[in-house]
Amino acid sequence: MDPLLTIVIVSVLGPVIGSAIGVLRKPSVNYISNMLSFAAGVMLAISFLELIPESIHLSSVIVCMLGVLFGSLVMYGLDRLIPHIHPELCNQEQGRNIKRTSTYLIMGIFLHNFPEGMAIAVGAVSDVKVSMAIALAISIHNIPEGICTSAPFYHVTGNRLKSFLVSSSTAIPIVAGYLLARHLFLNIPDQVIGAIIGATAGLMIYITADELIPSSCSGTDHKTIFSLITGVMFVILLGVA
Repeated sequence: MDPLLTIVIVSVLGPVIGSAIGVLRKPSVNYISNMLSFAAGVMLAISFLELIPESIHLSSVIVCMLGVLFGSLVMYGLDRLIPHIHPELCNQEQGRNIKRTSTYLIMGIFLHNFPEGMAIAVGAVSDVKVSMAIALAISIHNIPEGICTSAPFYHVTGNRLKSFLVSSSTAIPIVAGYLLARHLFLNIPDQVIGAIIGATAGLMIYITADELIPSSCSGTDHKTIFSLITGVMFVILLGVA
């Protein structure tokens, strides 16, 4: 199978699988926590062992640092401006009732997923295995978000199929961001690519620190740390690092 097609399929599986689970039944907190912790390990390993060194190689230390800062600020701004949810509890940050915010939460996830799609495309200038590993980590990360968007929408509408389809549509910006970034990487200077890769690292580190690790530790005995370590070893075994 074409690697590009495989990466696209993997990247959209998270929202689709999560949306299906959300209209059927909710998995255990322990299961979700371990999934998120594994994704955190993958994202951290790729950020520090692959993306940041690649950014420095293509540009400079200063450009890389600015890129990391910019990427983290973008995700911080999205979290502040757009309704979002924490996967461990499926809670809305703004605290409004489900009926008023179910649609806005889906819109929020929709917009959050675009830069994640761009993050997957960094393999276009490095190694296809990098893109595949990032796609896998983001896909796993998006399963709980799919659950937390389809479930309240189904609760409001009572329409299982419509809720699944609307929630699954949050995969569209992932694909759009991926395809756009692949095109950009082929037509811009190395310095700019280095800054974008640095920003991708900042984006992934922010997601890991703000969402994945806190979510994976919520309501558990903290043994999920071993799932995080497994994620790091998974990246090393892939040869990405």
